[in-house]
Amino acid sequence: MPILTNLLLLCDILSKENKIILFLLFIFIKMNVNPLIKGIVLDYDKFFEEELKTLKDEGLYRTFRSIDRVQNMFPKALESVDGNDREVEIWCSNDYLNMSQNPEVLDSCINVINKLGTGSGGTRNISGTSSYHVKLEHTLAELHNKEAALVFPSAYTANQATIATLCRNIEGIEIFSDRLNHASLIEGIRNSKAQYHIFEHNDMDHLSSLLEATDIDAPKLIICESIYSMEGIRSPLKEIVRLAKKYNAITYLDEVHSVGLYGNEGRGIAEELGLSDKIDIINGTLSKSFGQLGGYVAASANIIDYIRSFASGFIFTSSINPSIAAASIKSIELTKESEILRLRIRRNSKFIREGLKSIQVPFIDNDSHIIPILVKGPLECKQISKLLLDKFGIYIQPVFYPTVPKGDERLRVTITPKHSKQDIESFVKAVDEAWNILGFDRVEEQIIHNQI
Repeated sequence: MPILTNLLLLCDILSKENKIILFLLFIFIKMNVNPLIKGIVLDYDKFFEEELKTLKDEGLYRTFRSIDRVQNMFPKALESVDGNDREVEIWCSNDYLNMSQNPEVLDSCINVINKLGTGSGGTRNISGTSSYHVKLEHTLAELHNKEAALVFPSAYTANQATIATLCRNIEGIEIFSDRLNHASLIEGIRNSKAQYHIFEHNDMDHLSSLLEATDIDAPKLIICESIYSMEGIRSPLKEIVRLAKKYNAITYLDEVHSVGLYGNEGRGIAEELGLSDKIDIINGTLSKSFGQLGGYVAASANIIDYIRSFASGFIFTSSINPSIAAASIKSIELTKESEILRLRIRRNSKFIREGLKSIQVPFIDNDSHIIPILVKGPLECKQISKLLLDKFGIYIQPVFYPTVPKGDERLRVTITPKHSKQDIESFVKAVDEAWNILGFDRVEEQIIHNQI
């Protein structure tokens, strides 16, 4: 009989004090420690092993496939299997415009490597600021119609450090955050130690009621994303700006999945809606549409200088390599001129949604380049991902908790201009066959989110 069952049976005949002792003994057993020796000795390796086993048992353990995105092959790539390469097709890349392999971008990067080397030399404060970093920040500020910008090693760091720094020192500030905001935004909120409120996803009535219940004179910050990365749906940005003005709040917008793809010259959804000057702080990334590495925030000169001066996540980390900064500058220049690529993405998104509707698999119907195919259950999600890769050569990673809530597992399709109509037709056919093989349920109508 299991230990816990025996202990529960004994509890019926023991005093309160002895029940507590028995409970503590059970905890000691679970922790694999000896309560009779001085101090508590934890078997560290055993602890990690058991935690990983739990993760595996729940179907939440993540595995990586070795994929080499060979130059001039995209969306094709090479997967390394037992030392051998085989051709696969990528359907989950964040390199939306394939700028990482653009010849002009490569030349910009290589030229600076030959000139300055591969490293930055240190933090921005200690020899890690080059002329390319300065130019990149000017370029990003101009892109978003802001006075200044600040580059970080990643968009995650930019979000976390900026929000925590802004809110930690503003006395009495209250934060209002969309329930589906990215982990980096949530981390920044938590690290700020400020009071915060979570409003239901894109629910402006809920946000309004939360704001109304707060002192009108109290400082406030509203945080949202322009396109939510796992849903592919937009935020009601015009209404958020209206509420911010009404209730004396500043706004923080994550444009990571929209910059480069939406708005005039790819300047983002804030620009598309004519709201660039109404958004106080914009976060973006260099690693998606621009195909490089790093993140940034753009805002007023005073806000940026404040973050530069006080954010430990900026001050105490090495800067991005000058070669990456140079490549980013060139990529931004090219992206501005790439309206044809943005049109192809919209066309391809339409094609794939039509295809998925025709085979009646469940997906979130939206108007973006992100198409989530819903596969409930982490094991089922990993199962179809593996089948698509092993049988059909289609590489698309399963997405499950904690990236999305439990029960909301999915395959997150990201379409690019490089996918041909034939590629899309083959993808839809493969999904259809995989669905049949695994016996998954079909749907007559898709889950549709309103586009605002």
